[in-house]
Amino acid sequence: MTAISDNAAPTDTGIDNPSSHRDGPFSHIAYVLRENPVTLLAFLLFLFIVGCALFGPYLVPYDPLKTSAAHALQPPSADHWFGTDSVGRDVFSRVVVATRLDLSISIAAVGLSFVIGSILGGIAGYWGGWIDSVLNRLLDTIMAFPLFVLAMGIVAAMGNTIENIIYATAIINIPFYARLVRAEVNIRRDAGFVRAAKLAGNTDLRVLIMHIFPNTLPPMMVQISLNMGWAILNAAGLSFIGLGVRPPTPEWGIMVAEGANFIVSGEWWLAVFPGLWLMIAVFTFNLLGDGLRDIFDPRKRT
Repeated sequence: MTAISDNAAPTDTGIDNPSSHRDGPFSHIAYVLRENPVTLLAFLLFLFIVGCALFGPYLVPYDPLKTSAAHALQPPSADHWFGTDSVGRDVFSRVVVATRLDLSISIAAVGLSFVIGSILGGIAGYWGGWIDSVLNRLLDTIMAFPLFVLAMGIVAAMGNTIENIIYATAIINIPFYARLVRAEVNIRRDAGFVRAAKLAGNTDLRVLIMHIFPNTLPPMMVQISLNMGWAILNAAGLSFIGLGVRPPTPEWGIMVAEGANFIVSGEWWLAVFPGLWLMIAVFTFNLLGDGLRDIFDPRKRT
């Protein structure tokens, strides 16, 4: 029998191979963006909208509130890319500046509804019983109304301020998160990892917050993206009918409502450009939801 040399190279097990560590969350995100150009476009548009919200007020060429009767109702040109409105304000500057307000309303409303809905849904799904029954009846009551009509009633009763628009939009979005979290928690409350956490001495509240709730985040992220677009559309709709942000504050819904009166006379740019910007924002968040679903879906990782 031939003796094995002491200088023989050890067998490569691949344990310390750097290529074995290349599959991670960032590589998966890059794979999804590379394989789905629509998702990549959605993320680029999202970055563009966020950039307009953060830096737009400092980069626009004109003051969005400054009026000039001599420059009223000018069509799009090299000086005024989106034209001017009936009092001479630059439409492009107003559209860009309005991005911050509409996006802020959407983020605040969706964030508030996410927190409240997650708490209510988590409690109802984990403990069940009469708490679950009461919550379901409450959510059924909210969803029995047409949601936009309910938002109109809330804002009309409380007053058309930015804070009330946020509260109204949050209230009508709470059922989406509460029901989603309730279903996810209800499925996992008797899972093996939950029982193991309880045997380790964790309280029910800690098990719910630290072990069950993180598993509900992937579908919640998709819902957040979809509701962001809907919240922007809801705020613009309230402003369009006179129950939202008050003029002369730059806001997409107000600008579309004001421009609608001039379409017949030929000043189409007053309504078209704010409406186009609004459409792009809602379109972006809808596409972003599909992308987040692909990113967080475990079946896409294989």
